[in-house]
Amino acid sequence: MLRTIAVGSCVSVQGLFEAQLENGKIVVRVGDRLYAGQPVTKKAA
Repeated sequence: MLRTIAVGSCVSVQGLFEAQLENGKIVVRVGDRLYAGQPVTKKAA
């Protein structure tokens, strides 16, 4: 499943979900790289 995370205040990454960390962050895979960050929530229209 594709997930989007915020890595910094202005940087987001979208990739395949890999893991949920104990601190609330999630890990996504983009190619052969792993990124951890805060999940981006959906906004109601």
